[in-house]
Amino acid sequence: RVPLFRTPELIRSRGGLGRDLSSGINAEYGAAGECTKADLCYSLQETVFAMLVEITERAMAHSRSKQVLVVGGVGCNLRLQEMLQIMADERGASLCATDDRYCIDNGAMIAHTGNLMFKHDMKTSIEKSGITQRFRTDEV
Repeated sequence: RVPLFRTPELIRSRGGLGRDLSSGINAEYGAAGECTKADLCYSLQETVFAMLVEITERAMAHSRSKQVLVVGGVGCNLRLQEMLQIMADERGASLCATDDRYCIDNGAMIAHTGNLMFKHDMKTSIEKSGITQRFRTDEV
């Protein structure tokens, strides 16, 4: 089992980052014209990707893994792939980045899982079902 880290500096909601960006950075730097929206977006992307890479590296260390598989919509981002590749190279590991056909949306995988559950009579009534938007996989 790979532990997920709850380090406040590493795990934050996108809303929290956005709030910090708009209230703090924008007020301090944006008003003075010291940086553009593009600068802020680039900085935000680099920060979030660095957090993802650090979390991935910690998970690899704990699981003694020598491979990283990047999938999903964010997996299409070449900058994230580059940062993960650097980390993997430094650890003597390999990065497996699937091609864009499989890096878009996990909707097909969710639908397939639902279909398999339905075929095996694993059903949940509407009354017992629900949506948890910020569901954490380590809380299953």
